[in-house]
Amino acid sequence: MDEALLRSLTPTVLGVLVRRGADFVAAEDAVQDALVEAIRVWPADPPRDPKGWLVTVAWRKFLDATRADAARRRRENLVDEEPPPGPAPAVDDTLQLYFLCAHPSLTPSSAVALTLRAVGGLTTRQIAQAYLVPEATMAQRISRAKRTVAGVRFAQPGDVATVLRVLYLVFNEGYSGDVDLAAEAIRLTRQLAAAIDHPEVAGLLALMLLHHARRAARTAPDGRLVPLAEQDRSRWDTTLIAEGIEILQAALARDRLGEFQAQAAIAALHADAPTADETDWVQIVEWYDELTRLTDSPVVRLNRAVAVGEADGPRAGLAALAELDDSLPRYAAVAAYLHERDGDLSTAARLYAEAAHKAPNLAERDHLTRQAARINARRAR
Repeated sequence: MDEALLRSLTPTVLGVLVRRGADFVAAEDAVQDALVEAIRVWPADPPRDPKGWLVTVAWRKFLDATRADAARRRRENLVDEEPPPGPAPAVDDTLQLYFLCAHPSLTPSSAVALTLRAVGGLTTRQIAQAYLVPEATMAQRISRAKRTVAGVRFAQPGDVATVLRVLYLVFNEGYSGDVDLAAEAIRLTRQLAAAIDHPEVAGLLALMLLHHARRAARTAPDGRLVPLAEQDRSRWDTTLIAEGIEILQAALARDRLGEFQAQAAIAALHADAPTADETDWVQIVEWYDELTRLTDSPVVRLNRAVAVGEADGPRAGLAALAELDDSLPRYAAVAAYLHERDGDLSTAARLYAEAAHKAPNLAERDHLTRQAARINARRAR
């Protein structure tokens, strides 16, 4: 069973049903039923035309559901006749589905869930497992999202920036359960890049590839986080790095800089350094200056303070950090690192412990606790 093929066909099949008169909610349910049927039938009897098979079965599922609902009988004039068998039309509705799933009235979590379901072709169970929530909870979230966008027409223009933020959220979730969300986000972004010629789409794809290239080196065999400077760079995926840099260079050449291109440029400079000591921190600070100009984000300014500390010394980094709100996530961790670089071990140990207490997950908490213990051991010696 080729699950990747099923997922790649999902948006096309969904688009066919919507053009034939089905509303989004009913069409999406019918497509999911057809996917379940394909998983059951295809291993023993694979179809010659997978897309045509899915369209036919999904349309029949839609008809069955519509005819069974007395409140919808008035719609049977639209759907009473089943289209003749034959190849499904070669129309790609993927881009419209992206915009629909990233509708501004949806919360980020709902937009992500709907994108994974409608465009990614994942089941509710798979999405729930990936987000470590009960299947019933995820089903309710998806159901609410579908009701929200049920009346939205494909003809309405979509916001590329919103779509990209949804995909970036998916990527940052990493992976758990039987769905690798980072890999899924890359697959979906490749799909979007094939459908729309936009430098920021290319920038996001490059950023994902460059980050994903370092994935194998990010954790030790016992699960501990490995900081970038300590990673075994021989474990980085050079093929992904080369692809990401090539995509980024083509995007930057169009002279329409956006925040994802700037982030990808920073990631490329890290990926291009043979060792941590050879990192071009001066250029990285320059790219953070561009990113700050584009976003004016406090988180970007926090990351810039680290880069300034590497390029110009820890006291310059601390001066940049002093301009920010100390309630920012990971502020204490950055301050601890810079104070350690500056030789103030007492303050560094205290701040590492404070950062561990505020850590958003167990892996970070463990890493920061170990850092505090390491500093205290140095002080004791």
